[in-house]
Amino acid sequence: MLRELKTFLAVVRHGTFSAAGGAVGLTQSAVSSQIRNLEADIGEPLFERTGRAVRLNAAGRRLLPRAEEMLALAERIRSADTDGLTGEWHLGAIASLQSGLLPDVLRALGISAPGVMTRIVPGVSLTLLDQVDKGDLDMAMIVQPPFALPGDLYARVIAREPFVMIAPADSDGESIEALLETHPLVLYDRGSFGGRQVVRFLERRRLRPAIRLELDEIDAIARMVEFGLGVALIPLTGLWRHRQPLPVRIVALGEWTFYRELVMVSRLSPTQSPLVALIEEALTATGTGEVG
Repeated sequence: MLRELKTFLAVVRHGTFSAAGGAVGLTQSAVSSQIRNLEADIGEPLFERTGRAVRLNAAGRRLLPRAEEMLALAERIRSADTDGLTGEWHLGAIASLQSGLLPDVLRALGISAPGVMTRIVPGVSLTLLDQVDKGDLDMAMIVQPPFALPGDLYARVIAREPFVMIAPADSDGESIEALLETHPLVLYDRGSFGGRQVVRFLERRRLRPAIRLELDEIDAIARMVEFGLGVALIPLTGLWRHRQPLPVRIVALGEWTFYRELVMVSRLSPTQSPLVALIEEALTATGTGEVG
């Protein structure tokens, strides 16, 4: 919402959407879109429109001092020293990161900024990305989407995970093709970014397996395979990898190996936010990179 509030103040100061757009580097249509989004969030119109000119109505006048206060607070947070960081921030993270990389990162953050409280927001990558773009989340750790990220977001690749096939521990067959001939596929949700990669892999290899189940959570997929419900193509991540003995067989894809990239996405860069800088330091300290 901070982006919309900044545009709102520009409209108040300059009197038209066109002039406000020139001041903040947006087209007139982009200004109109942001004001519509803000009015939808607030629940009522904020301006009276007379031709091209606009002026605040009663709701807009009520919002004005609060908007100025919120943007001033955001600026103070950006310029704060890391030693003085306090308050709450909202971090979106997909399930496999919550049980994998994230605890180490948050432990390092707790040492560097003990006054910061982190609220973890679960979700799938597309939803979390949208929440960062709207300003509802400060940061998200998600699967790299198959499209370009919005230009005003900061992004950094934090891990690269190879896909493997997992099969029941007592299964026969050494090749992907042989396993798919004798077992149904537990499909990584094709609506997710990672699941789309699995679908493309199957299409490239011209494989048409029987699909028994489709779900998104990686540890749940491994559990289904452990119980003999099929085989699966998933990234080499998750709590199941740390069980001994391993509950499933791992079959490498060899020259056909493809990867899931995980990215950190935020509205601010490390130079703009001490908190983002601390997260980057924590990621470096945990040794992020290719898994497997």
